[in-house]
Amino acid sequence: MGAGASGTRTVTNAQLELLGTGTSSGVPVIGCECATCTSDDPHDRRLRTSAVLRFCDTQGVDRVWLLDVSPDHREQALKSRILRCDGILITHSHMDHVWGLDEVRRYNAIMQTPIDLFADEETLIDLQRVYQYIFQRHQNVNNSFVADLIANRVTPGTPIERHGIRMTPFTLLHGRVPVLGWRLEAIDGGDGGGLFPMAYCTDVSAFPPQAYSHLQGLRTLVLDMLRFRAHPTHFTVDQAVAHAGEIAAEITVFVHMTHDIRHGELDPRLPAGMSLGYDGLRLPRSPC
Repeated sequence: MGAGASGTRTVTNAQLELLGTGTSSGVPVIGCECATCTSDDPHDRRLRTSAVLRFCDTQGVDRVWLLDVSPDHREQALKSRILRCDGILITHSHMDHVWGLDEVRRYNAIMQTPIDLFADEETLIDLQRVYQYIFQRHQNVNNSFVADLIANRVTPGTPIERHGIRMTPFTLLHGRVPVLGWRLEAIDGGDGGGLFPMAYCTDVSAFPPQAYSHLQGLRTLVLDMLRFRAHPTHFTVDQAVAHAGEIAAEITVFVHMTHDIRHGELDPRLPAGMSLGYDGLRLPRSPC
């Protein structure tokens, strides 16, 4: 448990773990025999992109927040030993980011409490349609064991504050679809042990002008990097590196990669302070 200069408690031991770093197909891709999909390098095995934030809050309680819940969440949670969930931040409603929501019922069972989920209005509409049995309990006609989630609508630019963390959603463009990035920081301005302020920006092809105010002064940036070739809804390798250079976070880690990218070939060529993410990577990295 940490204390600030005034003796008040501050957030400590903040750590972001990348649960998955792959695109919607994952890597290896079904039926593909390319060099990446047949690679023996574990860095080239990528589940669908999502992350978990762990920290000790201002009351000394260990907290766990999820950033998206991929279809691979059960496998990711078992590997990462996720034993609770205090909240869920959603970027958008595409299947590779939300089709693991039913798995969070295990955290309900462990904690015996509902879980807050935060998303923008369009995403909540989609989730409430797909997961009617969760969000409209009368649709659960057999009273089956399902997730117990509290839907909270967020507005881009308006922060929420929980457990000593300020979480600010802001708009990114995923092709023509607006999605959310999330800026996370300790309310008291502390770095949480080297992680904050951080921004999580997956599935992005452009930063609207209003996004840049949320990308200033970052210690940690998690950023989309799909492949080398142009794509209408994601940053390419060159675009991601260029934007990361402009944002100038102390540490930038790239995610949401296809099988076009081999970790061992591209990672050593990236500029200083930038690296490819991989499943299980924890930030900040432990000192050597």
